[in-house]
Amino acid sequence: MAHNHSHAPRDFNRPFAIAIILNLAFVVIEVAYGIVGNSLALVADAGHNFSDVMTLLLAWGAMAFATRGATARHTFGFKKGTIVASLFSAMLLYAAMGIIIWEAIGRFRMPALTSGMTIIVVAAIGVVINTATALLFISGRKHDLNIKGAFLHMAADAVVSAGVVAAGFAIAATGWQWLDPLVSIAIAIIVLIAGWGLLRESFHLTMAGVPAHIDAEEVLAFLNSLPGVSSVHDLHIWAGSTTENMLIAHLVMPEGSNDDFLHETTKRLHHDFKIHHATLQIEQNGSCGISTYQTSKCWPE
Repeated sequence: MAHNHSHAPRDFNRPFAIAIILNLAFVVIEVAYGIVGNSLALVADAGHNFSDVMTLLLAWGAMAFATRGATARHTFGFKKGTIVASLFSAMLLYAAMGIIIWEAIGRFRMPALTSGMTIIVVAAIGVVINTATALLFISGRKHDLNIKGAFLHMAADAVVSAGVVAAGFAIAATGWQWLDPLVSIAIAIIVLIAGWGLLRESFHLTMAGVPAHIDAEEVLAFLNSLPGVSSVHDLHIWAGSTTENMLIAHLVMPEGSNDDFLHETTKRLHHDFKIHHATLQIEQNGSCGISTYQTSKCWPE
């Protein structure tokens, strides 16, 4: 067997701390002025921002928990918690938006007088805070699902806050109070659309699916192309965390193999496919004569 352990996730403790403090302070401001200005749009945006604070806390906590070493009862360690956290935060976001849509529909039936200028000022502050927060995570969004989730949430917030500013100007100019619940629903829909990818990928990884950026067909073709390999079976690829991917496979090699072959193969799997931990079992008399996932004998059953 051979393993590859080279991975070095960046420390995001400081960005998480700054983002949580800024957004929590802004949530308090939005709720206070939303109540004073009687604006559901501000309260809706505050609810969204609070779900983002919870998302950041979950992601940060999961990343910290993942640093705990393996135990006799948890031989993989606790890194899988980062995937569970991303799934839970996506579900939390959807629940919050569902509540906002329900409240907005009720506001259509019973319109309330809102202050356009209050909406404009508070939402403008949100544009600045959310943009600054998104920039804290921009460098890590391509390498970690949790960081990607944080970046997408903050970037979407900046756009949504800009929309709330526009709604405030429209209400101030026209007096159309129905714009407030309309913008609230629009905010919720935008957030639901933006969060769908995170929810889908988190659930997929929780079910031990192949990470989106890895093509299992290409991995199988690569293993089959190796010198001395006649077939491949029991190939499994899954995410051990939001930053680490794993693979196990049985390689049928009638002439056998050596450590140099194993080390070079795991090195290439890491470089070409971003697979950080590979376990390869060499068999001289394989139980499967062909290498395809079309046959249940040769692919995961």
